[in-house]
Amino acid sequence: MSDKVTVITGASSGIGAALAIHLGRKGHELVLAARREAELNQVASKTGARTLVVKTDVARKVEVERLRDLALKEYGHVDVWVNNAGMGITKPVIDLTDEDMDEIFAVVLKSVVYGMQAIVPHFKNRGQGHLINVSSFLGRVPLVSYRSIYSAAKSGVNVLTANARVDLKKEYPNIHVSLVLPGTVDTDFHRVAGTPTRPVAGTRLGASIVESADEVASKIVSLIEHPAPELYTNRNMTDLVLRYYQDVAKFEDDMTRPRS
Repeated sequence: MSDKVTVITGASSGIGAALAIHLGRKGHELVLAARREAELNQVASKTGARTLVVKTDVARKVEVERLRDLALKEYGHVDVWVNNAGMGITKPVIDLTDEDMDEIFAVVLKSVVYGMQAIVPHFKNRGQGHLINVSSFLGRVPLVSYRSIYSAAKSGVNVLTANARVDLKKEYPNIHVSLVLPGTVDTDFHRVAGTPTRPVAGTRLGASIVESADEVASKIVSLIEHPAPELYTNRNMTDLVLRYYQDVAKFEDDMTRPRS
């Protein structure tokens, strides 16, 4: 694991920050990106590793390209690129505005495309690399209706990640493309998205246990060590996926039926 250079977007808090600390302890050299530079510097101080901080708005393609260029200037190459930046809102479909949709699609979906387009040519030139896109279980099973546009954007991330993997697989077998699908995670995401209460790690929420950012990060570290196409960070989620696709109508009826 040592001597790898890893770029992480959305690294100022939550999963991205936890991942940076884990990888720093593993000997990775890091590039951390987010809009909040002060928070990035705080995370960098905890990694114990050589770390470059780059203030970046991932919704702007030119800034993502600048992130790549600065990473290559500093280290000469990149081994792992983690598209982790994201945001959510709490609104049902009927209440969404153009501004809501534009912002979520820019931060959640377009930023991932920008990251892939920025780094994959470098991976091709090297003949190796690992692209990791952090999505959400809600992009596969939209069971939380007030996360409507967020779920839609993450669904797009899922599909585009699979497309990129298929495109690269034959000619570039040493370029790995992975999708990470966390369930509910105890982070600031929920507060920023306007959720009334923050889920607490270790508690049960529906059919699963709320994970901590640290738990998810440790699983992404394992994914870097042993690349795979997809990773559900919460094992219980795979059963829900099967139930959903086997009978969508029954699944929705079960989810909306009043509890006695």
